Amino acid sequence: MARVADRVFNFSAGPAVLPLPVLEKAQDELLSLPGVGASVLEISHRSKAFDKILENTLSNLKSLLGVGEDHEVVLLQGGASLQFSMVPMNFLAGHSGEANYIVTGTWGKSGLKEASRIGNSHVAWDGAENGYDRLPVAEEITLSKNPAYLHVTSNETIQGVQWQALPTFQNVPLICDASSDFLSRPVDISNYGMLYACAQKNAGIAGVTVAVVRRDLLSRSQEELPSMLNYQTFVEKGSRPNTPPVFAVYILGLVCEWILKDVGGLEHIAARNATKASKVYGVIDSSEGFFRGHSSPASRSIMNVTFRLPSEELEAAFVKNAAAEGLSDLKGHRSVGGIRASIYNAMPEEGVDALCQFMSDFKSSHG
Repeated sequence: MARVADRVFNFSAGPAVLPLPVLEKAQDELLSLPGVGASVLEISHRSKAFDKILENTLSNLKSLLGVGEDHEVVLLQGGASLQFSMVPMNFLAGHSGEANYIVTGTWGKSGLKEASRIGNSHVAWDGAENGYDRLPVAEEITLSKNPAYLHVTSNETIQGVQWQALPTFQNVPLICDASSDFLSRPVDISNYGMLYACAQKNAGIAGVTVAVVRRDLLSRSQEELPSMLNYQTFVEKGSRPNTPPVFAVYILGLVCEWILKDVGGLEHIAARNATKASKVYGVIDSSEGFFRGHSSPASRSIMNVTFRLPSEELEAAFVKNAAAEGLSDLKGHRSVGGIRASIYNAMPEEGVDALCQFMSDFKSSHG
């Protein structure tokens, strides 16, 4: 039987590390949910047991995000990648305007590609020229004449750039892919026309996606859409138009409880995350160029720290030696190479300390 002592520090970008209390509670309840007599893997999605799980999960999400009467919260499947298509299907198709995209990395580029299949799209800014190492300043963002919405990616997982304050434009709905920094800090949900995120980075396991949609935008969803691609369907059916991913919803609910009860809310989790990131960036900045961060300091991600070493041979040795020390999944994304340390909510500070010590030791022996 696996023990806590057997666990490595998992720096994977997703599916990612989960809070230990969440894993322990899921393990304890896996054979039989309290008072139910069956596993959460076995219960009906129409059962009273799942009614309670779904209700508590949605309630805690609304509490954490400060969701009021103007927005609906729904749970979907298909990850953020399906949202790249659903967003323009619901909010662009049949609209006379253009989908505006600020492209700050791989996932923003992917969203733009799918929107272009549905209707007119416009690039409000693209950081490709600089290798997506920074975010735009306000003066660089140019909207089209009749924007249907403005889409941004709050944190680019692959390049490691993150907005600290998202751009807003009056009367232009802001739609945000928040997949890799969801529930990592407080947000003002009133600024968003829609915020969506897959769960498997900060909020749970693969299989469930959270969408917070402003109610007035739902009227854009046309009846001609396939029902399972229409946000109205999920609102009307209470996130259960078909069988939802019951276990993934259950884990999402446990993560929300952990943030609320164990951590103390999003302000506290944000402070923890900032402390962890500052330690890793501190080692990078003091390494005299041995470690070179990909993103410019003003655009650095708190969630995904990306950097290079003097050679690819050293990077390969870094990843191999780190794994031998119990620091796993530090290899950068295949499209950009280098090193990527994903230090999401559930990464304990001890893991970050271990990484920083390893980085310092590696520089001493190879620098």
